[in-house]
Amino acid sequence: MHNPGTASQERFPAADRFAEGAQFIVGRLTKGTSGRRHAVVDPATGEEVYTYDLAGTEDVDAAVAAAREAFPGWSSATPGERSDALHRFAAVLAERAEDFARAESLQCGKPLKLSREFDVPGTVDNTAFFAGAARHLQGQSAGEYSGDHTSYVRREPIGVVGSIAPWNYPLQMAAWKVLPAIAAGNTIVLKPAELTPLTSLLFAQAATAAGLPDGVLNIVTGTGREAGEHLVGHPDVAMTSFTGSTGVGKRVAEVATATVKRLHLELGGKAPFVVFDDADLDAAVNGAVAGALINTGQDCTAATRAYVQRPLYEAFVERTAALMETVRLGDPFAPGTDLGPLISHAQRDRVAGFVDRARAYARVITGGEAPGGDLAKGAYYRPTLIADAAQDSEIVQSEIFGPVLVVLPFDTDDEGIRLANDTPYGLAASAWSGSVYRANRATRDIKAGCVWINDHIPILSEMPHGGYKASGFGKDMSVYSFEEYTQVKHVMFDNTAVVRKDWHRTIFGDR
Repeated sequence: MHNPGTASQERFPAADRFAEGAQFIVGRLTKGTSGRRHAVVDPATGEEVYTYDLAGTEDVDAAVAAAREAFPGWSSATPGERSDALHRFAAVLAERAEDFARAESLQCGKPLKLSREFDVPGTVDNTAFFAGAARHLQGQSAGEYSGDHTSYVRREPIGVVGSIAPWNYPLQMAAWKVLPAIAAGNTIVLKPAELTPLTSLLFAQAATAAGLPDGVLNIVTGTGREAGEHLVGHPDVAMTSFTGSTGVGKRVAEVATATVKRLHLELGGKAPFVVFDDADLDAAVNGAVAGALINTGQDCTAATRAYVQRPLYEAFVERTAALMETVRLGDPFAPGTDLGPLISHAQRDRVAGFVDRARAYARVITGGEAPGGDLAKGAYYRPTLIADAAQDSEIVQSEIFGPVLVVLPFDTDDEGIRLANDTPYGLAASAWSGSVYRANRATRDIKAGCVWINDHIPILSEMPHGGYKASGFGKDMSVYSFEEYTQVKHVMFDNTAVVRKDWHRTIFGDR
């Protein structure tokens, strides 16, 4: 029997939709078979809101078998049929938007305004986008490239996709995994983070309500070590897509390699925020605070390293600290809250450890502590600005995943670009300048999968998301994601009807 927890009906209106368990296989909820239980905890209060049975390897096997059985029918559906199903899916998501927003804020600690205005509408838009994209799989035009043959390219679904999504954007990351996969005709088994399964399960239920065939989308909620590794290594899984830390991504790649499956990795980031001396300082300060603190800094693309050209440096530090101090921490469901807690007390303590160690070699300008009072029971941490750290220091080089921004000065444009590229990561970056020449140079020379100019964070369904270097490879969103989720097949027809081809002489006979 599941434990509904202590969340009120107002905070968790969809609670009754999880009564049957936290695994979604062949279109229905079931209980996990691992023999272990796990609690979803509201990080704002530390209270358990839902307790469930974790998935074991048997559940993974059942989900993969369901996806494999559904694959022939779904992959042979016409693009128009898959498109129609996804359009219905988008409509159901829109109808249930408030349930999604509240469940996401409850399990993650996101301010409700972030869930309502970013996570949920972004997911609905993604679904609508892939409903259209399903009818537009692109390939090279048919033609007589050899002169004697007609060639064309087919894009075919790969098979069963096993995907693993993280806890920082559970709903959006589930959508980024599921939508391009099923739009291209694959079936999927998704493992959400065990901390945050609620919106992934609501997402699967909405898919069934929209009429997607049973088995096309399955959810297994278990630990990475048991359910995740078994899914990645499963011989009937043809592709693995993973979003998470670079360290865990290396392990995913190691397990996937044993069965030679397609691999897509979206890993960590340490996004630079480069401010040239001709930038609009007010715009840069506002962009830095918003870009560093979105989702309490738990964002792979968050602004984490601000490099500010020397003439603007002191003013940038002063104004950024002042603006950070106006950000309101509080209950995620309160209308005046700007910043919620981190995902857990363990993550809060991890972030605090980075900051505390940095005190030995850098200046903590503002923040650097957990709040007291009514917020002390939650996993809160104040917005933190650090200055004057060395480029090779831990606080500059390592992904913190919290509300912490480090500011460093630079002198020449060459130095600013060099410092921006000087970490193992390359997921996202931004550059701030009034010069089109400087901006264009930044887009060319900064090694990252996305470079914003005079902004930081916006994403679009039509544009790809993915990184360079230790940030992984492959793309989420956009039509480019079909590169990940389709096989490309060359088909060639002889047009001559000649029995003995000229090239046969290389095997037998003379010209």
